Amino acid sequence: MTAFPPLGHVALTVRDLSVSAPWYAALFGVDPVIDEDTDPNFHHTVWVVGTQTMIGLHQHATSAPVETFSEYRVGLDHASFAVTSRDELEKWAARLDELDIAHGDIKDAHYGSGLAFRDPDGIALEFFAPPA
Repeated sequence: MTAFPPLGHVALTVRDLSVSAPWYAALFGVDPVIDEDTDPNFHHTVWVVGTQTMIGLHQHATSAPVETFSEYRVGLDHASFAVTSRDELEKWAARLDELDIAHGDIKDAHYGSGLAFRDPDGIALEFFAPPA
């Protein structure tokens, strides 16, 4: 049987790219590799993070509902970025503080440790380290 392929990209629909794109650029610390309209009703901005994963932000011409993101709705619960250790999580907590991005405490569990935060639309994100 063929091995299951790695995750290639995650695409998130945002309310306002003029707010979200600079926020993600600061978080990632790199410029996007794609920033274009693919048709009159759709624009996307894409970053490569790590070695090959792409994170894309989409904005549609159709207005988003007034509601904000909720992990309790069917669909995306959260997106997680892999780090190598709890020490690296502590460095990311400090980086989020530098960027004035609110975040929770590092939570430790038998399966690993996580640091949760949200983007400008409330989309749940996390840095996650395997158990020590």
